[in-house]
Amino acid sequence: MTEAPRAEPGRPLSVLVLGMHYAPESTGNAPYTTGMARGLAAAGHSVRVVTGYPHYPQWRVAEGYGGLRMHELDGDVALTRVRHPVPAQPTAVRRILMDAAFTVHAAAVRGPRPDVVIAVSPVLLTVAAGLTWRSPGRTALGVVIQDLYSRALVETGMASGRAALGAAALEGALLRRADGVAVVHENFVRNLEGLGVDTGKVSVIRNWSHVERSRTDRAATRARLGWGADEIIALHAGNMGAKQGLENVVAAARRADAEGSPVRFVLLGDGNRRTQLEAAARGVERLSFLDPLPDGEFEAALAAADVLVLNEAESVAEMSVPSKLTSYFVSGRPVVAATDRRSAAAAEIDRSGAGVRVDTGAPDALHRAIAELGADAGRCSALGALGVVYADQNLTANAAAAAYDSWIVGLAAGRTRRGRSPQVGARSMSRRGV
Repeated sequence: MTEAPRAEPGRPLSVLVLGMHYAPESTGNAPYTTGMARGLAAAGHSVRVVTGYPHYPQWRVAEGYGGLRMHELDGDVALTRVRHPVPAQPTAVRRILMDAAFTVHAAAVRGPRPDVVIAVSPVLLTVAAGLTWRSPGRTALGVVIQDLYSRALVETGMASGRAALGAAALEGALLRRADGVAVVHENFVRNLEGLGVDTGKVSVIRNWSHVERSRTDRAATRARLGWGADEIIALHAGNMGAKQGLENVVAAARRADAEGSPVRFVLLGDGNRRTQLEAAARGVERLSFLDPLPDGEFEAALAAADVLVLNEAESVAEMSVPSKLTSYFVSGRPVVAATDRRSAAAAEIDRSGAGVRVDTGAPDALHRAIAELGADAGRCSALGALGVVYADQNLTANAAAAAYDSWIVGLAAGRTRRGRSPQVGARSMSRRGV
């Protein structure tokens, strides 16, 4: 594993980013692909992005997006959006078909040859689209890994046996052809080594906190949301999908009902499993659902909770780093994480000191940990403060932007050692051909 090399000033590069998720999607990987692209543009590089139509986590295309392609400007970033299917029920086959359709459409978008092309995974097949641009001495290929694709297929139950082995073989084969790989957590490096990827070309660039800490009065926010002053509010914010395993939270809320507990669980957000969770929660008094909140109100809700909940399915261990942790740490509230002890989430809880971990799939343990922590206001404040310090020291947007800038400069330098010098003046790249 290598540190990203220091950037060479005065050499703007043309950069093409291939990734399905981008703003206005506000959860999952989109904020980080968006922030990376904006940061590279702010550093002086000419950046264009080929992305999908916004659909996550609702799993339906947002209003106002139609046709086969759309062109937009996000500040200095040129966007081309390409159409792809969006399954209402994202089964394994349907998701693979969606990923393949996006990749084929993205690969068909042509334009000026970039100095560096960046493929964002877990849509692994975007790496294949990136390879259509890669050319030794001309265009370098970098891959940003937010989720490990083959581990995700196994841990979410979408593939097993031969299919899982095939996915791992494909992932390894594609990543080995990249000039550089950036992962968002150190825990990923071991898995990449197992896939045959040279760890000498792997850099760790952490995701960052993309929300601000709310200064809104907590009592006023709780009153507005209908949260009682005597309740311990345990808030889970974010996607409601298979890998979150939120049936465990429903079961914990049933336990709270049975015990007459002061804990009230709140699930904030959307996702393809929300309808099933609402059905499973019928009759459960100490569980409520909140629709996604706009900026400002979202941060206020995090800060107004007593405890923030992270829950992962029992099968999930190594596939990802829950993006919600970066927002949780900034909020100043403690975290109770129901997650495998091998997971990146567990490593982050241990490293930050900002919360406690319990075994996943153990609703009694989850409820008990929340009840004990929530009853101790002093400990809640102390752990929440540690999260803020950790975010300030390790999860800043400026640090990530500088790291991505250095990383692409290093990729371009590696390309030129095989062929030619970086293309000065690439910022004048035409956007008409995208």
